[in-house]
Amino acid sequence: MTLVVMAAGMGSRYGGLKQLDPVGPSGEFIIDYAVYDAIKAGFDKVVFIIKEENLSVFKETVGNRISGYIRVEYAFQRLEDVPSGYNIPIERIKPWGTGHAVLSAKSQVNGSFAVINADDFYGGESYKLIADYLNKSKDSTKAHYCMAGFVIKNTLTENGHVARGICETDNNDMLVNVTERTKIMRVDGNVSFFEEDKGWTRVDEETTVSMNCWGFEQNFFDSLEKGFASFLESNKNDLSKCEYYLPSAVKESMSSGESDVKVLLTGAKWYGVTYRDDRAAVLEYIKEQIEKGVYPKKLWAI
Repeated sequence: MTLVVMAAGMGSRYGGLKQLDPVGPSGEFIIDYAVYDAIKAGFDKVVFIIKEENLSVFKETVGNRISGYIRVEYAFQRLEDVPSGYNIPIERIKPWGTGHAVLSAKSQVNGSFAVINADDFYGGESYKLIADYLNKSKDSTKAHYCMAGFVIKNTLTENGHVARGICETDNNDMLVNVTERTKIMRVDGNVSFFEEDKGWTRVDEETTVSMNCWGFEQNFFDSLEKGFASFLESNKNDLSKCEYYLPSAVKESMSSGESDVKVLLTGAKWYGVTYRDDRAAVLEYIKEQIEKGVYPKKLWAI
């Protein structure tokens, strides 16, 4: 199984290449803990999706020190990687979103794979749940994907708003719908999301959300290719800012009947560095986990 890590973003709100900011006592990054947890869950390869200009710094600071424990490869998310016939607006700077990011790793992945964000700390349980599901025997009538489902109250930061995929599930914890909300935070003590035309809408604190911690079969890349082409076509009159989100790609695959998605519920608390002030909480959490024996003081013996 392959772990695909989306690390192409520079983290404009955080103010730097946040994926390479140490949070562990021996200089480990959040990425290191993700790979460590994934290895324990049975993953044997990791693909980092990065900007091509960041290749050397990723190799020097991450890839080289973990390469003795897991196979490491790199994929590049390039703005110019679009089907022929589409002109990229000259003012466009940002990549095409998380769906396009995963698509950029197609040639590096062979078989089942998980997808995560580079700057989110999901905890070992998430990788174990996904690995177990991907390895489980299932019927072949359609593709069977999965995602780690987090409780929304456990995924917030006190330092600003976050983006989350709000999920609807059936009685068997199968995903029915996922809606990307790009601005979620507590407002007057209540978890709420913001829409330009409606303002703030309150959300139940126990709502399940996607944190972009997914498990897929190889055939998901076919869905991504078709979906990205459709996305470009539907937005061809203005391609300056639109993004092809991974949850939207999953929803399209489900709606077409090509796949279903099992939501693997976890009560784990999310830790991440959406903002620079989030780092202190991550440092404290890592320290506590080391004291409990969950992680060694030094992850990699090099």
